[in-house]
Amino acid sequence: MKILNGNKIGQAILRDLKRKIAQEKTKPGLGVVLIGNDKASQIYVSLKEKACLEIGIVFRMIKLNAKVKEKEILGEIRKLNNDKDIHGIIVQLPLPDRLNTNKIISIIDPKKDVDGFHKENVKLFLEGEERFVPVFPGAIMKLIEESGRNLRNARTLVAANSKEFGEMMKMFLERKGADAEYVLQKDFKKNLEKIKNADIVVSACGVPEMITGEMLKNGAVMIDGGISKKGKKTLGDVDFNSTKKLSGFLSPVPGGVGPVTVACLLKNTYEAMKKSR
Repeated sequence: MKILNGNKIGQAILRDLKRKIAQEKTKPGLGVVLIGNDKASQIYVSLKEKACLEIGIVFRMIKLNAKVKEKEILGEIRKLNNDKDIHGIIVQLPLPDRLNTNKIISIIDPKKDVDGFHKENVKLFLEGEERFVPVFPGAIMKLIEESGRNLRNARTLVAANSKEFGEMMKMFLERKGADAEYVLQKDFKKNLEKIKNADIVVSACGVPEMITGEMLKNGAVMIDGGISKKGKKTLGDVDFNSTKKLSGFLSPVPGGVGPVTVACLLKNTYEAMKKSR
């Protein structure tokens, strides 16, 4: 397998953004709401902060403890909505189980929802009139494009941990001409034949090493968007070592989808600033 280097792709996007931001009188501002002590979430937020500082985006973090009341969370988001210096807002997911994720996301001003999760922005995307390209699916598409694989009529399978992501990713792929479908993680093992026949496989399940090389078609493009922790190790959905004898392309974890997702998020923040004027 040839490696799709997400760090390289992400850095190219960030260099372009840094050049554009340096020419602006107004600096883009990103507000991040972090709730609780999830280690993976803390790592993601620190990577976003570092990238913001590198390219000239103002970064503001609202750190709230895991026992915070929902009312307080909504209040902090409303303050960011009304802050003219903040152009993009994200709530770092996942949230503690007791909190209503959909309700909290719905409070974000859709014009500042740079992750693309707000139901209004999802609706616009599904209608082909997106305000922002949803960052996670958008990053996956950039990695597929990097492989050089022509998507037209390519048999593509998405393994998803939610119906919402599966449908969104399927639509992304179909717009590029792919023959796409998705399966939910709980049905993954029932669909091994479909996976074996796929020219492109996208996985975002968060189940460590659930996909092995023998499950994949030789020459396939495998985009690993899953991430999980096992001790100090960060693992993806793909058993990396078992794919080494295959031809084709693989995005690694870490260093694949993650850096591109961060870059796409900051690109949306810059675009939100431009649109706010």
